[in-house]
Amino acid sequence: MLPIKTLIAYPAAAFRPLARLAAVLMVAAAVASCEDEEPATPPRPTPETTVKTVLMYFPWASDLTPFFYKNIADMGQAVASSAGDSVRVLVYMCTSATEAELYELVPQGSTCIHEPIKEYQDPAYTTAAGIASMLADVRAAAPAPRYAMTVGCHGMGWVPVARSRSRGLAPGFRYHWEAAGGPLTRFFGGMAPETQTDIATLAEGIEAAGMHMEFILFDDCYMSSVEAAYDLRHVADYIIGCPTEIMGYGMPYADIAPRLLGTPDYAEVCSEFLDFYTSYTWPYGTIGVTCTAELDSLARVVGKIEAAYDFDPALRPALQRMDGYSPPIFYDLGDYMAALCPDPALLQEFRSQLASTVPYSAHTPQYYSRFTGVEPIRTYSGITTSAPTVSQYAEAWTQTEWYADTH
Repeated sequence: MLPIKTLIAYPAAAFRPLARLAAVLMVAAAVASCEDEEPATPPRPTPETTVKTVLMYFPWASDLTPFFYKNIADMGQAVASSAGDSVRVLVYMCTSATEAELYELVPQGSTCIHEPIKEYQDPAYTTAAGIASMLADVRAAAPAPRYAMTVGCHGMGWVPVARSRSRGLAPGFRYHWEAAGGPLTRFFGGMAPETQTDIATLAEGIEAAGMHMEFILFDDCYMSSVEAAYDLRHVADYIIGCPTEIMGYGMPYADIAPRLLGTPDYAEVCSEFLDFYTSYTWPYGTIGVTCTAELDSLARVVGKIEAAYDFDPALRPALQRMDGYSPPIFYDLGDYMAALCPDPALLQEFRSQLASTVPYSAHTPQYYSRFTGVEPIRTYSGITTSAPTVSQYAEAWTQTEWYADTH
């Protein structure tokens, strides 16, 4: 069909009355056709054709809710395209601290509608049983041979919820989401302890549901943590997360979702993430992808180094910190091990294993902290550790499974 401008550009004098009438009818038909045209809706996957179900999981966090809806809309763009032909995407969204809804993103033209599945009152999303029950609802609504999930909320790496509820251990302590001023960044969970979930609890819930995840993407701060990944190594093949804070916008789903919905291309996910944040209003972003199958081997190498050498506290101030806390809680894992291990051969063994464990990563030249503002990135491995921390969480760190298996 010729564009309308071409159809109406012929000189009027060239038309006889009947020809003029025909031309008018052609223009009217063209306009009606263009107005009625909608992008073709891709066929909705059936239980027989579905190859994967992806759950977007949003625990309650009132300050981030507007960003969550943007994330869902961006994911919907990918679902409405050919990227979602054989993949179903469900959303579990907490609409308050005590209410939640589960629905599916169903293609309709160039966008998606929300098809309700279930509503929840007082959902127990901070318990393993509650998580397992919610995942059972997901499987019942959209059975598939493969599952994956994204988690959007605040994040605090491996740090346990129980410790966050004991503010007496650190008078005046504030989390990054409580800092005044500056752009908003993204425990995993909400701002109150009652809406926060331990990573080990999430792992227990997924295991109880019997739904091994192809990947878990954490759209939260500080979740590319070796301690957190280690807790999840038996329930997911890959962990995608940020070793630093992530801006309130979160993951650029419109860009990365097409790389995740089919066969994941983790290198392209990192590339798209970097492209987005390089040109974003606040151009600060870090991402790492951890292959969980390599974590046991990484723990063995780290264990050898930890057994052979003691960390020199005098080196702590020079380490690559990955947060704005004082003292820092999260450090770059590769930089810490380089400071700990003076044996070149053993250090090379670690670096080789680290490259296999975190095969994909990307970062802007700087990262952002709501406490300290813009911070430089001198060295980067895509994953953090709290091994050298002297913060109020130092004792809690020795209770992690990662510590137990590396010391």
